[in-house]
Amino acid sequence: MGIWDRFTTLLKSNINDLISRAENPEKMLDQIVVDMRSQLQKAKQQVAAAIADEKRLKDQAEAEYKAAQDWEQKAMLAVKEGRDDLAKQALVRQSEHYAHGQQLEATWQAHQAETEKLKNSLRDLNDKIEEAKRKKNLLLARQRRAQAQARIN
Repeated sequence: MGIWDRFTTLLKSNINDLISRAENPEKMLDQIVVDMRSQLQKAKQQVAAAIADEKRLKDQAEAEYKAAQDWEQKAMLAVKEGRDDLAKQALVRQSEHYAHGQQLEATWQAHQAETEKLKNSLRDLNDKIEEAKRKKNLLLARQRRAQAQARIN
């Protein structure tokens, strides 16, 4: 090992030692986990809002299709009564509601796909938090073992 490598290693160890003295690694790791949990809570709220929006869009689409069916029945009734003018108006209304229902259904399906992505992201974030907790415990155990070893030596 050349003198330059030894100097670099010495410098790195001194910097790491200064950082370790200046900061409590356990507190830093705890704060990271707390921050991740805060992000998880925000993500859960976003997913809940997305699910609510998805349900609202689905309900609106179904209501439009129901209205289209109602207008179609009114048109059929008007034809039976010989009121072709009313039947035409009812069919126009039926067509409008059906078209609006299709638009809402397309929006709902796109929103449903986005909601699934959010749910998957939420699961991933939850997994990362669990992994961070495990790593935190492992790092703290290593730190304590190193401190104990240093006291022994």
